[in-house]
Amino acid sequence: MADAAELTFRGELTDLLRRPAKDGVIVYPVTRAASVKDVIEALGPPHTEIHGLLADGRPVAFGHRLSSGERITVLPAAFPIDVTVPTLLRPKALPRLAFAVDANAGRLALFLRTLGFDAAYDRNIEDADLAEQAAREGRVVLSRDRDCLKRSAIVHGRVIRANEPREQLQDVLAAYGLAPPYAAFSRCTRCNTPLVPVDKAAVLPLLLPKTRRYFEEFHQCPDCGRVYWPGSHHEHMADWIRGLGGADGA
Repeated sequence: MADAAELTFRGELTDLLRRPAKDGVIVYPVTRAASVKDVIEALGPPHTEIHGLLADGRPVAFGHRLSSGERITVLPAAFPIDVTVPTLLRPKALPRLAFAVDANAGRLALFLRTLGFDAAYDRNIEDADLAEQAAREGRVVLSRDRDCLKRSAIVHGRVIRANEPREQLQDVLAAYGLAPPYAAFSRCTRCNTPLVPVDKAAVLPLLLPKTRRYFEEFHQCPDCGRVYWPGSHHEHMADWIRGLGGADGA
């Protein structure tokens, strides 16, 4: 086709295309000046899923202008993704790995917090606010909403593909190389704040009679005041974490 460029999508990126493409190849008409980022997102994949771009074999950035006759290779992430290392597509690295979980993946946020990972979550957050939070706090956005991840304020992110929360967790652990031992039970599952040890006497008025009788070790969230102890739910979750291959934490 005259006045067209050829884009080849590799690996898991083909699953994000708006329409099927044989061998991941799409011939795209070049009718106006457009960045390769805008063209790719018009075809389906958010820029957060792109971890390499080659124009006729030469590495280019998202702002590269698509030209007629050009061959663009679009590369997915190579696991594990290290957000603390600058790249051509993301020259500003993050100081550490922390997540901002979209409202559509609440159970994933709960699981990440249970394992001890910093996972901000607000069930009522709007896309614009989520993007602003991620930019302000240096977080990786996890969302099932591809359009949300196309916002320019979001630099690091991942499309959550699975429907089942435990499968979502496994994908995130694999994508970012999060291996045991985990700092399990070290964060408040309600508000994400790191827990602190607390004397039993200090929280005694907050405990039910059986909890007072049978447990001596307690942690508390310094923000919301919620108290944690190694009860039956703790043991159930510890078994689940051991199934992931991790230590059960404190």
